[in-house]
Amino acid sequence: MSNEFAGKTAIISGAAGGIGLALAEVLAKQGMNIVMGDIDNVALTESSKGLREQGFEVLTCALDVTDYSQWEDIVTNAKEKFGKVHMVINNAGVGGTPGKVEDSEHETWRWVMDVNVMGVLYGAQACVPALKEHGEGGWVLNVASMAGMMGMPYAGAYCASKAAVVSMTESWVPELKPFGIHTAVLCPAFVKTRIHESYRNRQQKYALAAEKRIDKEKLKAGAQAATKAVESGIAASMLAERVIEALKSKQTYIYTHPNYRKVTTARFKAIDEAFKDAESSTVVGHLKDDDIVTF
Repeated sequence: MSNEFAGKTAIISGAAGGIGLALAEVLAKQGMNIVMGDIDNVALTESSKGLREQGFEVLTCALDVTDYSQWEDIVTNAKEKFGKVHMVINNAGVGGTPGKVEDSEHETWRWVMDVNVMGVLYGAQACVPALKEHGEGGWVLNVASMAGMMGMPYAGAYCASKAAVVSMTESWVPELKPFGIHTAVLCPAFVKTRIHESYRNRQQKYALAAEKRIDKEKLKAGAQAATKAVESGIAASMLAERVIEALKSKQTYIYTHPNYRKVTTARFKAIDEAFKDAESSTVVGHLKDDDIVTF
């Protein structure tokens, strides 16, 4: 059976550790050339060294996903090194900080949305032309979260950003399919990563201007809860193997925790009940038999 990944090139953001590194390793084992981008140059150097020692073809590039010019640079470097780009994995993400809606820091929201949403957009914008130009098709994999499928109290920024990634992916699926580009969104629950330590790499431009408004004790308690949840998660290597399995079977939504099916089922049921209510409405019920308008 032929290996559809062998000899092709993948660009991975946030590749110095966690999910990004696990995906880099599993795709390298599939025979892909790996382009690793990360904002943490020290960790990136160490992680890439480990892959090279295993005999894998690896290129590393500094990448702050909120800087579009750096995305352009990584695509240029990938093409110069390997000739073509076949896959982009928009993995880099941050968790922000837990907090009530009225206490949420605007700077934190901007940071979370810029990294988790604009970073995905920039990655797709920079890489999709490279995927299209060789006519061989390819893959766009966006890393979201189960948080994108369910709201969670005190995590509004993170949930909103991941819901946006799900929606962006759904929009791009029909757009990119004619070019042979398979687009998918990864929605894991907890995985053993350092997402709860996102602040270690926060860019200076997102420095908080009003830290005195933050309740440090509540922040500490939230961080402890996040650490416990992350440490209870599955290994990133297990997630990576699941991604390969799901990409081979052409899944659009890639789930790693089947026990969370009950969560999405409850959401779908609630949505369906809301539509039933609209159908019985004396105000809008008459619209139920109208044609659905799409672009």
